[in-house]
Amino acid sequence: MNLHKETENLYRLAGLFPINIYLVRENDSLTVIDTGLGGNGKKILKAAESLNLPITTITLTHAHADHAAYLEQLSTLVPEAEVALNGRTTAFLQGQRTLLPVEPQTPLKGNWVNATVKTDRVIRPGDMLGSLRVIASPGHTPDQIAFFDERDGTLIAGDAYQTQGGIAVSGIKRWRFPLPAFANWHLPTALETAVALYDLNPTRLAVGHGDVLKSPLPAMAAAIREAEKAVNKVPIPVKS
Repeated sequence: MNLHKETENLYRLAGLFPINIYLVRENDSLTVIDTGLGGNGKKILKAAESLNLPITTITLTHAHADHAAYLEQLSTLVPEAEVALNGRTTAFLQGQRTLLPVEPQTPLKGNWVNATVKTDRVIRPGDMLGSLRVIASPGHTPDQIAFFDERDGTLIAGDAYQTQGGIAVSGIKRWRFPLPAFANWHLPTALETAVALYDLNPTRLAVGHGDVLKSPLPAMAAAIREAEKAVNKVPIPVKS
């Protein structure tokens, strides 16, 4: 895997298969966002060592396998690091994947991870995780969250958008890389999240799959318009 410096505070760890792991620099430490696939625990440690900074926090955007598979391994390798997760992701990792009555009753999709990692800190929308504000971002999954860096406006959006194969709101297929769309839970909710994230006016868009975009608003707006057209064709399940 290669380590890409995206900003003074953001590093992206990526391999041949387009799954991103992010390392966010705080004053004297690193926060890891997502752990990826393929035995990445040691690779993440090596990346942190190259930056000469300790990992003090580990978090996830959501509990799909390509984002969470090596949470358990990394937390074992860095037992002193705080595992900070939202409550829904913790429940999903424990196999509790029942939809809430207020949610669209669309079946969940994608591959999920079961993990026995203890959540040291429960994070909620609006909380600060170091310099990162936690943003509720359901749609791709019910538990997904994003992180907004208050220092420079960088948005780490999980799978709310993809840039691999062309920018898209989650649930809109890009045939050069259709996997996020195949794993999408509920397109209308994903669209609502895409608009809310756009309204944050991010200076950069960092996603789970694909390159980081600078000045992303025009591209995000185009993706939203495409998703709006698609949602008009998609029946919205009645909430029970």
